[in-house]
Amino acid sequence: MTDFLNWLSGILWGPYMITLLVGTGIFLTFKLGFVQFRYFTTAFKELVGKIFTPSQGKGEGEIKSFQALATALSSCIGVGNIVGIASAIGVGGPGAIFWMWVSAIFGMATKFSEITLSMKYREKDENGVWRGGPMYVLKNGLNCKWAGVFFALITAFVGLISCNMVQSNSVASALSVYGVKPVVTGAILAVLTFIVIFGGVKRLSKVTSIITPIMGLIYIMGALVVICCNYQQIIPTFKLIFTSAFSGQAAFGGFVGATLKEALRFGVARGIFSNEAGIGSSPMIHATATVDHPCRQGLYGIMEVFIDTIVVCTITALVILMSGAWTSGAEGAAMTNQAFASGLGNLGGVVVSICVTLFAFSTLLGWSWYGETAIEFIFGTKAIIPYRILWVVCAFVGALFQFNSLMLLADTVNGLMAIPNLISLLVLSGSIATLCKEFFNKEEYGFGKKKQL
Repeated sequence: MTDFLNWLSGILWGPYMITLLVGTGIFLTFKLGFVQFRYFTTAFKELVGKIFTPSQGKGEGEIKSFQALATALSSCIGVGNIVGIASAIGVGGPGAIFWMWVSAIFGMATKFSEITLSMKYREKDENGVWRGGPMYVLKNGLNCKWAGVFFALITAFVGLISCNMVQSNSVASALSVYGVKPVVTGAILAVLTFIVIFGGVKRLSKVTSIITPIMGLIYIMGALVVICCNYQQIIPTFKLIFTSAFSGQAAFGGFVGATLKEALRFGVARGIFSNEAGIGSSPMIHATATVDHPCRQGLYGIMEVFIDTIVVCTITALVILMSGAWTSGAEGAAMTNQAFASGLGNLGGVVVSICVTLFAFSTLLGWSWYGETAIEFIFGTKAIIPYRILWVVCAFVGALFQFNSLMLLADTVNGLMAIPNLISLLVLSGSIATLCKEFFNKEEYGFGKKKQL
């Protein structure tokens, strides 16, 4: 079974899928007139302006735009931002980071597009709560409900395994170093999860809008200390990243060297795994935001990819490369721990453990909404409470046991989520362009009504 799943994963997450994901981002970038470059400043101002805004804004919805972004970030900023970057460097070399940046740049257009479409085709459920995501785009935009059901089934399964049990297991592993028993960790996670998700999307968004900035600040501050301790390596490190991206060889150290193919593959894959652009997950929470136009929420997708990959993942990479931990022979979490310890000493391991715990728990919370939305799409609102109960149970069980085959299966089929989502983006790209022209040509943006996208 393991051999079969590894073979299937090689296909679903191999060069063809990565080409499709990045290719869709490139196509949308040109189709939308380089929206992520032209309106990046607009997206940044929109984000900063809404952080301290008490009102939800104009339009219909459940939560504020910033709360939707915070919940989406809590879902995609996870253990992979800490361990995954180390793995990408370990296999693909420093050049993998350059290709991670490339995939993120085009991923901004993809994320903008899928959020915009989800806003356009969202609908209210039987309880009057706004629901959206690729399944609703497939149903209402392409009249292919069966494809929406296919997407929803995969989402519900991946959520329970990869984004629930795996995350709770990561928390248990991180805290076990300090003598906390897994059963205690599981019980605490289950109780906290129950309190949050049974409060609905409004309570979920309020909690994640607090957790996300805190965990990001702790991690970034700790990383900046390490970077400052090795400030003389800043320029050489960036030079190493750029030269290795095309030569496929490391410029110094004990690293045996990675091929250009490996650097490109693992860099692009790391970027996609990190920000989930093209997977179709975060549009499900963005679709609940209160905005006056779909493209306004789409702007938050640009910032989501930027914060997750360009900021958090890059900082992790710099810490690992500048500290020299990548040439030590350590792998994964051990490499990241060693990198932080180089500047923070014993405190480095504590910082990493705290961040792993917060990152994993926030992912568990954020993905609970995605799984719930998927189940509601298939079975209706009557399935929401049973699914929430199942989610809490899995949070407890995941801390106690590892389900290696199930985890591998979930990670593998996660690639299947992208296929129907990308098809909808390509087929409905004209609709996205029309919405962009309608939104960005407004006088308030100073481009004039005759300005064409």
